[in-house]
Amino acid sequence: MPDTTRPADSGPNDRAQQLLRTLVECYIRDGQPVGSRTLTRESGLSLSPATIRNVMADLEDHGFVSSPHTSAGRVPTDKGYRYFVDALLRYQPPEQSELAELKRHLEQRSADPMALVAAASQAVSSLTHLAGVVTVPRETHAALSQIEFVGLSGNRVLTILVVNGRDVQNRVVQLDRHFAAEELRRAAAYLNELLGGHELAGVRARLVAQLQETREQMNRMMVDAITLAQRAFADQPVERDADMVVAGETNLMGFAELSNVERLRRLFEAFNEKRDILHLLDQSLHAEGVQIFIGHESGYRILDDCSVVVAPYTHDNRVVGVLGVIGPTRMAYERVIPVVDIAARLLGATLNSRD
Repeated sequence: MPDTTRPADSGPNDRAQQLLRTLVECYIRDGQPVGSRTLTRESGLSLSPATIRNVMADLEDHGFVSSPHTSAGRVPTDKGYRYFVDALLRYQPPEQSELAELKRHLEQRSADPMALVAAASQAVSSLTHLAGVVTVPRETHAALSQIEFVGLSGNRVLTILVVNGRDVQNRVVQLDRHFAAEELRRAAAYLNELLGGHELAGVRARLVAQLQETREQMNRMMVDAITLAQRAFADQPVERDADMVVAGETNLMGFAELSNVERLRRLFEAFNEKRDILHLLDQSLHAEGVQIFIGHESGYRILDDCSVVVAPYTHDNRVVGVLGVIGPTRMAYERVIPVVDIAARLLGATLNSRD
Protein backbone atom coordinates (compact mmCIF):
# COMPACT_ATOMS: atom_id res chain seq x y z
CA MET A 1 0.00 0.00 0.00
CA PRO A 2 2.56 2.69 0.94
CA ASP A 3 5.43 3.60 -1.34
CA THR A 4 8.52 2.12 0.30
CA THR A 5 11.12 3.13 -2.24
CA ARG A 6 13.61 4.23 0.40
CA PRO A 7 16.67 1.99 0.80
CA ALA A 8 15.95 -0.85 3.18
CA ASP A 9 17.77 -0.78 6.51
CA SER A 10 19.28 -4.13 7.52
CA GLY A 11 17.14 -3.63 10.62
CA PRO A 12 16.88 -5.27 14.03
CA ASN A 13 16.69 -9.02 14.54
CA ASP A 14 13.34 -10.76 15.09
CA ARG A 15 13.33 -10.27 18.84
CA ALA A 16 14.26 -6.62 18.58
CA GLN A 17 11.63 -6.13 15.87
CA GLN A 18 8.93 -7.52 18.15
CA LEU A 19 9.98 -5.23 20.97
CA LEU A 20 10.20 -2.22 18.66
CA ARG A 21 6.72 -2.92 17.29
CA THR A 22 5.37 -3.22 20.83
CA LEU A 23 7.07 -0.01 21.90
CA VAL A 24 5.73 1.98 18.94
CA GLU A 25 2.20 0.60 19.34
CA CYS A 26 2.18 1.37 23.07
CA TYR A 27 3.55 4.87 22.54
CA ILE A 28 1.01 5.64 19.81
CA ARG A 29 -1.78 4.39 22.06
CA ASP A 30 -0.74 6.00 25.36
CA GLY A 31 1.57 8.87 24.45
CA GLN A 32 3.95 8.00 27.29
CA PRO A 33 7.55 6.70 27.22
CA VAL A 34 7.53 2.91 27.32
CA GLY A 35 9.50 1.08 30.00
CA SER A 36 10.79 -2.49 30.31
CA ARG A 37 7.88 -3.60 32.49
CA THR A 38 5.33 -2.53 29.89
CA LEU A 39 7.31 -4.21 27.12
CA THR A 40 7.47 -7.44 29.11
CA ARG A 41 3.71 -7.40 29.62
CA GLU A 42 2.67 -6.29 26.12
CA SER A 43 5.16 -8.05 23.85
CA GLY A 44 4.26 -11.63 24.72
CA LEU A 45 7.96 -12.52 24.81
CA SER A 46 9.40 -14.49 27.72
CA LEU A 47 12.35 -12.23 28.33
CA SER A 48 13.89 -10.95 31.52
CA PRO A 49 13.82 -7.20 32.22
CA ALA A 50 17.61 -7.19 31.87
CA THR A 51 17.41 -8.72 28.39
CA ILE A 52 14.76 -6.21 27.34
CA ARG A 53 16.88 -3.34 28.62
CA ASN A 54 19.84 -4.63 26.60
CA VAL A 55 17.74 -4.87 23.45
CA MET A 56 16.40 -1.35 24.03
CA ALA A 57 19.92 -0.03 24.52
CA ASP A 58 20.91 -1.61 21.21
CA LEU A 59 17.88 -0.09 19.45
CA GLU A 60 18.80 3.29 20.92
CA ASP A 61 22.39 2.94 19.73
CA HIS A 62 21.07 2.36 16.20
CA GLY A 63 18.76 5.38 16.34
CA PHE A 64 15.39 3.60 16.44
CA VAL A 65 14.40 4.86 19.91
CA SER A 66 15.45 7.59 22.30
CA SER A 67 15.27 8.20 26.05
CA PRO A 68 13.59 11.40 27.25
CA HIS A 69 15.58 12.92 30.10
CA THR A 70 12.60 12.89 32.43
CA SER A 71 11.73 9.21 32.01
CA ALA A 72 13.24 5.77 32.30
CA GLY A 73 11.17 4.67 29.31
CA ARG A 74 11.85 5.16 25.62
CA VAL A 75 10.03 6.67 22.66
CA PRO A 76 10.36 5.99 18.92
CA THR A 77 12.46 8.30 16.75
CA ASP A 78 11.61 9.23 13.17
CA LYS A 79 13.84 6.33 12.11
CA GLY A 80 11.94 4.02 14.45
CA TYR A 81 8.60 5.12 13.04
CA ARG A 82 9.93 4.68 9.50
CA TYR A 83 11.04 1.11 10.17
CA PHE A 84 7.74 0.39 11.90
CA VAL A 85 5.73 1.69 8.92
CA ASP A 86 7.86 -0.03 6.28
CA ALA A 87 8.41 -3.41 7.94
CA LEU A 88 6.27 -4.00 11.03
CA LEU A 89 2.89 -2.39 10.46
CA ARG A 90 -0.31 -4.43 10.68
CA TYR A 91 -3.04 -2.57 8.80
CA GLN A 92 -6.53 -2.05 10.21
CA PRO A 93 -8.87 -1.15 7.33
CA PRO A 94 -11.94 0.95 8.15
CA GLU A 95 -15.21 -0.77 8.98
CA GLN A 96 -17.70 -1.41 6.19
CA SER A 97 -20.11 1.02 7.82
CA GLU A 98 -17.43 3.74 7.72
CA LEU A 99 -16.73 3.03 4.05
CA ALA A 100 -20.43 3.22 3.22
CA GLU A 101 -20.73 6.54 5.05
CA LEU A 102 -17.65 7.91 3.27
CA LYS A 103 -19.00 6.89 -0.13
CA ARG A 104 -22.42 8.39 0.61
CA HIS A 105 -20.82 11.60 1.88
CA LEU A 106 -18.89 12.04 -1.38
CA GLU A 107 -21.73 11.06 -3.70
CA GLN A 108 -24.01 13.68 -2.14
CA ARG A 109 -21.59 16.42 -3.23
CA SER A 110 -20.57 14.97 -6.59
CA ALA A 111 -22.27 17.73 -8.63
CA ASP A 112 -19.85 20.43 -7.48
CA PRO A 113 -16.09 19.66 -7.67
CA MET A 114 -15.20 22.17 -4.95
CA ALA A 115 -17.89 20.87 -2.61
CA LEU A 116 -16.69 17.34 -3.33
CA VAL A 117 -13.10 18.21 -2.42
CA ALA A 118 -14.25 19.92 0.78
CA ALA A 119 -16.35 16.86 1.66
CA ALA A 120 -13.39 14.54 1.09
CA SER A 121 -11.13 16.65 3.30
CA GLN A 122 -13.73 16.71 6.07
CA ALA A 123 -14.36 12.97 5.75
CA VAL A 124 -10.73 11.87 6.12
CA SER A 125 -10.35 14.30 9.03
CA SER A 126 -13.37 12.81 10.78
CA LEU A 127 -12.23 9.22 10.21
CA THR A 128 -8.66 9.80 11.42
CA HIS A 129 -9.14 12.68 13.91
CA LEU A 130 -6.30 14.51 12.16
CA ALA A 131 -6.16 17.44 9.74
CA GLY A 132 -7.49 16.46 6.31
CA VAL A 133 -5.92 18.01 3.20
CA VAL A 134 -7.05 17.68 -0.41
CA THR A 135 -5.66 19.60 -3.36
CA VAL A 136 -8.18 21.00 -5.81
CA PRO A 137 -8.41 18.96 -9.05
CA ARG A 138 -6.07 20.31 -11.70
CA GLU A 139 -7.65 19.80 -15.07
CA THR A 140 -5.10 19.78 -17.86
CA HIS A 141 -7.86 20.89 -20.25
CA ALA A 142 -10.32 23.41 -18.81
CA ALA A 143 -12.32 24.89 -21.66
CA LEU A 144 -15.28 27.25 -21.69
CA SER A 145 -18.29 25.39 -23.09
CA GLN A 146 -21.00 28.01 -22.70
CA ILE A 147 -21.73 31.39 -21.17
CA GLU A 148 -25.19 32.75 -20.35
CA PHE A 149 -26.43 35.97 -18.75
CA VAL A 150 -29.55 36.52 -16.63
CA GLY A 151 -30.64 40.03 -15.68
CA LEU A 152 -31.22 40.73 -12.01
CA SER A 153 -32.53 43.77 -10.17
CA GLY A 154 -30.76 47.07 -10.64
CA ASN A 155 -27.71 46.84 -12.88
CA ARG A 156 -26.73 43.36 -11.73
CA VAL A 157 -26.33 40.36 -14.04
CA LEU A 158 -25.98 36.68 -13.16
CA THR A 159 -23.23 35.08 -15.26
CA ILE A 160 -23.45 31.31 -15.79
CA LEU A 161 -20.27 29.60 -17.02
CA VAL A 162 -20.19 25.96 -18.11
CA VAL A 163 -16.67 24.49 -18.12
CA ASN A 164 -15.70 21.22 -19.83
CA GLY A 165 -19.35 20.63 -20.60
CA ARG A 166 -20.30 19.81 -17.02
CA ASP A 167 -18.88 22.13 -14.33
CA VAL A 168 -21.16 25.10 -13.70
CA GLN A 169 -19.89 28.32 -12.11
CA ASN A 170 -22.23 31.18 -11.22
CA ARG A 171 -21.30 34.73 -10.32
CA VAL A 172 -23.09 38.05 -10.03
CA VAL A 173 -21.50 41.15 -11.59
CA GLN A 174 -22.40 44.80 -11.07
CA LEU A 175 -22.56 46.81 -14.31
CA ASP A 176 -22.65 50.51 -15.11
CA ARG A 177 -26.04 50.35 -16.80
CA HIS A 178 -29.09 48.12 -17.11
CA PHE A 179 -29.04 45.46 -19.85
CA ALA A 180 -32.34 44.28 -21.34
CA ALA A 181 -32.97 40.54 -21.68
CA GLU A 182 -32.56 40.65 -25.47
CA GLU A 183 -29.23 42.47 -25.14
CA LEU A 184 -27.99 39.78 -22.76
CA ARG A 185 -29.16 37.02 -25.11
CA ARG A 186 -27.32 38.55 -28.10
CA ALA A 187 -24.20 39.17 -26.00
CA ALA A 188 -24.15 35.53 -24.86
CA ALA A 189 -24.60 34.27 -28.43
CA TYR A 190 -21.72 36.43 -29.65
CA LEU A 191 -19.41 35.37 -26.80
CA ASN A 192 -20.22 31.69 -27.21
CA GLU A 193 -19.17 31.94 -30.84
CA LEU A 194 -16.04 33.92 -29.94
CA LEU A 195 -14.91 31.98 -26.86
CA GLY A 196 -16.58 28.57 -26.97
CA GLY A 197 -14.04 25.75 -26.68
CA HIS A 198 -11.15 28.04 -25.73
CA GLU A 199 -8.95 27.38 -22.69
CA LEU A 200 -10.00 29.39 -19.66
CA ALA A 201 -6.44 30.53 -19.05
CA GLY A 202 -6.49 32.40 -22.37
CA VAL A 203 -9.99 33.86 -22.24
CA ARG A 204 -9.03 37.25 -20.80
CA ALA A 205 -6.18 37.73 -23.26
CA ARG A 206 -8.49 36.85 -26.15
CA LEU A 207 -11.07 39.38 -24.97
CA VAL A 208 -8.48 42.16 -24.74
CA ALA A 209 -7.00 41.30 -28.14
CA GLN A 210 -10.43 41.22 -29.77
CA LEU A 211 -11.36 44.58 -28.28
CA GLN A 212 -8.10 46.22 -29.38
CA GLU A 213 -7.85 44.75 -32.87
CA THR A 214 -11.38 45.16 -34.16
CA ARG A 215 -12.98 47.91 -32.08
CA GLU A 216 -13.51 50.03 -35.19
CA GLN A 217 -15.48 47.28 -36.92
CA MET A 218 -17.53 46.35 -33.84
CA ASN A 219 -21.08 47.44 -33.34
CA ARG A 220 -22.37 48.55 -29.96
CA MET A 221 -23.59 45.04 -29.11
CA MET A 222 -20.15 43.51 -29.62
CA VAL A 223 -18.43 46.11 -27.47
CA ASP A 224 -21.03 45.68 -24.74
CA ALA A 225 -20.68 41.89 -24.90
CA ILE A 226 -16.91 41.96 -24.50
CA THR A 227 -17.11 44.57 -21.75
CA LEU A 228 -19.66 42.40 -19.96
CA ALA A 229 -17.45 39.31 -20.33
CA GLN A 230 -14.37 41.14 -19.08
CA ARG A 231 -16.27 42.19 -15.97
CA ALA A 232 -17.54 38.65 -15.43
CA PHE A 233 -14.09 37.10 -15.70
CA ALA A 234 -12.38 39.83 -13.70
CA ASP A 235 -14.69 39.91 -10.69
CA GLN A 236 -13.98 36.28 -9.83
CA PRO A 237 -11.20 34.63 -11.86
CA VAL A 238 -12.23 31.42 -13.50
CA GLU A 239 -8.75 29.96 -13.65
CA ARG A 240 -7.73 28.87 -10.15
CA ASP A 241 -4.27 28.83 -8.73
CA ALA A 242 -3.18 25.51 -7.33
CA ASP A 243 -4.99 25.28 -4.02
CA MET A 244 -6.05 22.90 -1.31
CA VAL A 245 -8.86 22.45 1.17
CA VAL A 246 -7.96 21.81 4.82
CA ALA A 247 -10.37 20.44 7.43
CA GLY A 248 -10.02 19.54 11.09
CA GLU A 249 -6.93 21.58 11.94
CA THR A 250 -8.22 21.94 15.50
CA ASN A 251 -7.89 18.16 15.95
CA LEU A 252 -4.15 18.74 16.26
CA MET A 253 -4.67 20.74 19.45
CA GLY A 254 -5.57 17.51 21.24
CA PHE A 255 -2.08 16.03 20.89
CA ALA A 256 0.30 16.88 23.72
CA GLU A 257 3.35 16.92 21.45
CA LEU A 258 1.75 19.64 19.30
CA SER A 259 0.07 21.61 22.08
CA ASN A 260 2.83 24.20 22.42
CA VAL A 261 1.16 27.49 21.53
CA GLU A 262 4.01 28.75 19.35
CA ARG A 263 4.29 25.43 17.50
CA LEU A 264 0.55 25.40 16.83
CA ARG A 265 0.61 29.01 15.67
CA ARG A 266 3.35 28.27 13.13
CA LEU A 267 1.59 25.11 11.97
CA PHE A 268 -1.72 26.93 11.47
CA GLU A 269 0.13 29.67 9.59
CA ALA A 270 1.51 26.99 7.27
CA PHE A 271 -2.03 25.73 6.66
CA ASN A 272 -3.17 29.28 5.94
CA GLU A 273 -0.29 30.22 3.62
CA LYS A 274 -0.45 26.78 1.95
CA ARG A 275 2.67 27.25 -0.19
CA ASP A 276 5.01 24.86 1.64
CA ILE A 277 2.36 22.21 2.24
CA LEU A 278 1.23 22.41 -1.39
CA HIS A 279 4.83 21.98 -2.52
CA LEU A 280 5.13 18.88 -0.35
CA LEU A 281 1.85 17.46 -1.64
CA ASP A 282 2.95 18.09 -5.22
CA GLN A 283 5.80 15.64 -4.66
CA SER A 284 3.18 12.90 -4.37
CA LEU A 285 1.22 13.73 -7.53
CA HIS A 286 2.94 11.00 -9.51
CA ALA A 287 3.67 8.55 -6.71
CA GLU A 288 2.42 4.99 -6.78
CA GLY A 289 -0.02 4.58 -3.91
CA VAL A 290 0.30 6.11 -0.47
CA GLN A 291 3.29 8.31 0.41
CA ILE A 292 4.34 8.84 4.03
CA PHE A 293 6.61 11.67 5.19
CA ILE A 294 7.66 11.18 8.82
CA GLY A 295 9.04 14.11 10.81
CA HIS A 296 12.08 15.67 9.19
CA GLU A 297 11.56 13.65 5.96
CA SER A 298 9.22 16.38 4.71
CA GLY A 299 12.10 18.83 4.47
CA TYR A 300 10.08 21.56 6.22
CA ARG A 301 11.00 22.47 9.80
CA ILE A 302 7.43 23.37 10.64
CA LEU A 303 6.53 19.69 10.04
CA ASP A 304 9.44 18.18 12.02
CA ASP A 305 7.01 16.91 14.68
CA CYS A 306 4.40 15.81 12.15
CA SER A 307 3.76 13.03 9.68
CA VAL A 308 2.05 13.56 6.34
CA VAL A 309 0.20 10.63 4.76
CA VAL A 310 -1.05 11.29 1.22
CA ALA A 311 -2.19 9.52 -1.94
CA PRO A 312 -2.91 10.79 -5.46
CA TYR A 313 -6.42 10.63 -6.87
CA THR A 314 -7.35 10.37 -10.53
CA HIS A 315 -9.97 11.48 -13.03
CA ASP A 316 -10.22 9.89 -16.48
CA ASN A 317 -7.07 7.88 -15.66
CA ARG A 318 -5.09 11.08 -15.01
CA VAL A 319 -3.75 12.18 -11.66
CA VAL A 320 -5.47 15.48 -10.85
CA GLY A 321 -4.81 15.95 -7.13
CA VAL A 322 -3.68 14.58 -3.79
CA LEU A 323 -5.65 13.60 -0.68
CA GLY A 324 -4.21 13.01 2.77
CA VAL A 325 -3.84 13.90 6.41
CA ILE A 326 -1.37 15.78 8.58
CA GLY A 327 -0.88 14.92 12.24
CA PRO A 328 1.75 14.18 14.86
CA THR A 329 4.37 11.51 14.19
CA ARG A 330 2.55 9.62 16.95
CA MET A 331 -0.42 8.77 14.75
CA ALA A 332 -2.24 5.48 14.27
CA TYR A 333 -0.53 4.57 10.98
CA GLU A 334 -2.21 1.16 10.87
CA ARG A 335 -5.58 2.90 10.51
CA VAL A 336 -4.63 6.18 8.84
CA ILE A 337 -2.85 4.65 5.82
CA PRO A 338 -5.80 2.47 4.70
CA VAL A 339 -8.22 5.37 5.20
CA VAL A 340 -6.15 7.68 2.98
CA ASP A 341 -5.68 4.98 0.34
CA ILE A 342 -9.38 4.12 0.15
CA ALA A 343 -10.58 7.74 0.35
CA ALA A 344 -8.33 8.74 -2.57
CA ARG A 345 -9.72 5.87 -4.66
CA LEU A 346 -13.31 6.76 -3.76
CA LEU A 347 -12.75 10.44 -4.57
CA GLY A 348 -11.42 9.50 -8.00
CA ALA A 349 -14.32 7.11 -8.57
CA THR A 350 -16.81 9.82 -7.60
CA LEU A 351 -15.23 12.29 -10.03
CA ASN A 352 -15.43 9.70 -12.80
CA SER A 353 -19.08 8.95 -12.02
CA ARG A 354 -19.96 12.58 -12.86
CA ASP A 355 -19.02 12.11 -16.52
